[in-house]
Amino acid sequence: MGLEPLIDGHGRRIADLRVSVTDRCNFRCQYCMPADGLPWLDRAEILRFEEIERVVALLASMGVHSVRLTGGEPLVRREFPRLVAMLASTEGIQDLSLTTNGYLLERDADALAAAGLRRVNVSLDSLQRDRFFELTRRDSLPQVLRGLDAIARFPEIRPIKVNAVALRGFTEAEALPFARFARETDFQVRFIEFMPLDADHAWTADAVLTGDEVRALIERAYPMEELPREPSATARVFRFRDGRGEIGFVNPVSEPFCSDCNRLRLTADGKLRTCLFSLHETDLREPLRAGASDADLEQIVRAAVWRKELKHHVGEPGFRQPPRTMSAIGG
Repeated sequence: MGLEPLIDGHGRRIADLRVSVTDRCNFRCQYCMPADGLPWLDRAEILRFEEIERVVALLASMGVHSVRLTGGEPLVRREFPRLVAMLASTEGIQDLSLTTNGYLLERDADALAAAGLRRVNVSLDSLQRDRFFELTRRDSLPQVLRGLDAIARFPEIRPIKVNAVALRGFTEAEALPFARFARETDFQVRFIEFMPLDADHAWTADAVLTGDEVRALIERAYPMEELPREPSATARVFRFRDGRGEIGFVNPVSEPFCSDCNRLRLTADGKLRTCLFSLHETDLREPLRAGASDADLEQIVRAAVWRKELKHHVGEPGFRQPPRTMSAIGG
């Protein structure tokens, strides 16, 4: 039997959960992680699959119907397709998706499809091998492209989106190649504005190449028209006027979409975050392991969600970058 809907103190109904399954990653992207990596969580600190399943089932009973699995890089988590299968069979979960860097996607595509995965986002910041290496510090572009082709063999996994972080001084040269990529494939390319979640704390507003700037570069060659925005969507989506493909723009810095945010995040070590930029977290791991009942957990979750931030304050005076980086939070 379903519980009362999960609603925050601003009247927003929560329906979307991002679950980080590991803080580890096999890339070292410049906008995310130092070249030498970060200290990893101990295995005992990370939620077990059964613990993740329990939290997801509880939230699903409160109206959360969309779950996205993230990292770090989720495919480095041992037996990851087994978790996908567990969550795909959870009552109330209608949309189960994955964000990955694609490096291991060729290896796992068959298992992920069999487990019940329904959507995939692949992070890919350049289609040129040398520039891909420059940004990720890994010479892995061919393997990522093979992973995209492998997952695209499954028509039940749609849409497949390609996410590129928009960095001033880098992405200007990528805009048109990505536009052609979107026109020549079945993938929706999305440009995501650079956010202050980097481990080096090198983010500045000047480093952000805005969605409007990227769109202007593309429209010089390929006119586009905007599609209606779905409620709580993170992206503004444009279709090429000749019908050949779509481009999305996720603009959290220049055009915040906080007003109808319906998302929560669960970190790999069991902390509930009510905003990507939260300065505070709610621990679920310790209550889980101390024998808390579902009613106890429900009370903890509802109290945290009621305090969900109205907006993220990026770019405003006094903004403080959260102590966790993107790789430790999970997108």
